[in-house]
Amino acid sequence: MSETKDVVRKEEAQTAAEQTKNSTVFTPAVDIYQTEDGLVLMADLPGVAQDDLSVRLEQEILTIEGEVKEEPMPGSLLLQEYQVGSFYRQFNITERIDREKIEATLTNGELKLVLPKAESAKPHKIAVMSN
Repeated sequence: MSETKDVVRKEEAQTAAEQTKNSTVFTPAVDIYQTEDGLVLMADLPGVAQDDLSVRLEQEILTIEGEVKEEPMPGSLLLQEYQVGSFYRQFNITERIDREKIEATLTNGELKLVLPKAESAKPHKIAVMSN
C-alpha cells in the first residue's frame, strides 16, 4: 500500500465490546489489494456457510461477520482441534465506493469482496491545451 493508508482497521480505534454469546470469536485473516478500479478484499472464513455470513458497508465501516455452526459427528471424539464460533472483522474504508456495484462471493471458505471506486473517485486525465 501507499504511504497514506487507504484502509484502516476499525478495531484499532474501538474499545473492546462485551460478548453476549458464550462462543469463540475468530479474527479472519484478510488480504486487501488496491487496484485502479477499487479495492479487492480476500478473507479466510473456513466452515462459514453463505447463509451464516453477513457483509455490511455502513457509512465508511465495512463489517464482516460469520458463524461456524457445530455439526453432529458420528462416533466418539478422539481428538478435537477444529473449533466452532464466530468470525468478526471491521475496516474503515476511506475510498469512495460505488455501493451499487459491490460484489461478494464465498467459495470454499474464502470470501472475495470487490469494492469498486465511485466514478467521481477515479482519476481522470485532463487534456492540456496550448494558446
